[in-house]
Amino acid sequence: MKLFDIALSALIPGLVLVHLAVAPYTKVEESFNIQAAHDVLVYGTPTSDINEKLSSTYDHITFPGAVPRTFIGPVLLAGVAQPIVAVVGFDKAQLVIRAILGLFNAACLLAFARNMRRAYGAATARWYLLLQASQFHAMFYASRTLPNMFAFGLTTLAFAFILPQPNRKQILPRQRLAITMLVFSAVVFRSEIALLLGTTMLYLLLVPETSLQLITKPFIVSFVVALLISVPVDSYFWQKPVWPELWGFYYNAVLGSSSEWGVSPWHYYFTSALPRLMVSPFTWTVLIPLSLRHPALAPAGRRLTIPSLLFIAIYSLQPHKEARFIFYAIPPLTGAAALGANLVFNRLHHGESNKKGSIANTFLALILVASIALSFAASSAMLLVSSLNYPGGEALAHLRDIAVLEQGHQQHDLSSPPNATGGTVVPVHADVLACMTGVTLFGTATGPAIPGGSSSTSATSGGTLDAGGSIVGRQPLSAVAGGVTLAVDKTEDSAVLARDDFWRKFDYVLVEDRSKVKGGEWEEIGVVQGYAGIEIIRGGGHKYQDIQKKKKDATPIVGNGALIGGWKNRVMTLTGGKWIGPRMVPRIYILRRVKDAKRLRKTVDA
Repeated sequence: MKLFDIALSALIPGLVLVHLAVAPYTKVEESFNIQAAHDVLVYGTPTSDINEKLSSTYDHITFPGAVPRTFIGPVLLAGVAQPIVAVVGFDKAQLVIRAILGLFNAACLLAFARNMRRAYGAATARWYLLLQASQFHAMFYASRTLPNMFAFGLTTLAFAFILPQPNRKQILPRQRLAITMLVFSAVVFRSEIALLLGTTMLYLLLVPETSLQLITKPFIVSFVVALLISVPVDSYFWQKPVWPELWGFYYNAVLGSSSEWGVSPWHYYFTSALPRLMVSPFTWTVLIPLSLRHPALAPAGRRLTIPSLLFIAIYSLQPHKEARFIFYAIPPLTGAAALGANLVFNRLHHGESNKKGSIANTFLALILVASIALSFAASSAMLLVSSLNYPGGEALAHLRDIAVLEQGHQQHDLSSPPNATGGTVVPVHADVLACMTGVTLFGTATGPAIPGGSSSTSATSGGTLDAGGSIVGRQPLSAVAGGVTLAVDKTEDSAVLARDDFWRKFDYVLVEDRSKVKGGEWEEIGVVQGYAGIEIIRGGGHKYQDIQKKKKDATPIVGNGALIGGWKNRVMTLTGGKWIGPRMVPRIYILRRVKDAKRLRKTVDA
């Protein structure tokens, strides 16, 4: 059983890393933290001419977003990542950054499981680990640099600390730790956690398990300490006095500006978000109700569910809703479901005196096992589909490979100048869709180590272009001979995009709409496809043929689209034209200026 427990515990971090490997790119919601972690890792924290140096290098100065966000998370990630990246190479820096966050959140989930074991027994903890591992969203988002996921681990630890303890002397210190975690999360990362803090403390006061006098001091101390950390650090990076989460609260809650991103009905979290987060209907229709209704489990069930459900109910008053806003409720609600799962199997093992009860228990136990197996299968399918939603990241990775290959053929004949150590800077434009679906600064460089102004390390980081096409701002700091930097422009102004001279600055472009690209002739050197629903083909006597075989000069499909196309070919060949799977459509076209292509081909042929 000990080996089984070890395997179960390893399942959580293992799955987090699997989800990271299968879907390594990011979406726009993650962009601030991933770009900030890049800039801290690459450019460090200047101590002189601070405003000038931050303005010329850091991404958030050029793209500040709707409201300021905290740098606490990116600074911590970059600090931990730096020695690791120095060993594994800068090409893997984004994976390292995300892996650190993912493993931190995995460790917090395991800490919750250990406290479940201490409070409710080993069997309940095992069910918790199985149920948690089978839920897609927690595993998928654990490594994503959303502000919510920086807070997720801390709120999970807070719930772990308020679980019952055999040693009564530990109850008060652990409650203080829980308050500290919740206050720090609310002050630094996500202001809505103040609601979760309120509902949790209210429950503990009403049970009662604490008193106002006992929680007031740790609340005040942790609040002041969190402010003293956030305000100086973030004021330094934003170069103005700022408390980011107060700004965000005012913008989203007071002004109601978050509604510009969409409005959902009041019941959305209960009727849509929570069922999807829990994956298996059996979890929230049978297991959690069992934990609340059974006399022996009800106190534990209420402890795990009431604060979270009350938080969700109050937060439902906010018009703009997203599932990630209530991720913090997943571990305690899954813990309540684990209580119900353990009850189902206890009834099966101990049995009931009447035959009808025994049949019912067996039936429930079979449904429980089947639901977990189906949840794993559904989560795997969701991972596959989700990995197809990052065409910008795939396009940038493919373009980087092309740029490296072409420089290898003719390093000094590219239109962009090499830097002092022989590395080449290649100007690229990426449109809105590409930037929203995976284009990050980490994806713009090649090289084995961390860039550093005075160090001997050797990667490069993306630059920007001025009106005349010269590379300015985040120029390469140092590079190995043959290294390549993609200087990615992210201009969105339609008036600027309509000018021919704007496009002449670039060697390559990543665009959704080819017709918007001007400034001479361009050739398509690749197209990245994206997910567009499930496709069902019932056959008809024809054999599937790849788009590249239909037309001799067709644009090659690259990335996951090519992988799905290959599988589609094989399946349709074996089934006589039948197929059910992802429907892939063109999302991002990779274009190259024709004159560069002709010159390169001439050089290679020679």
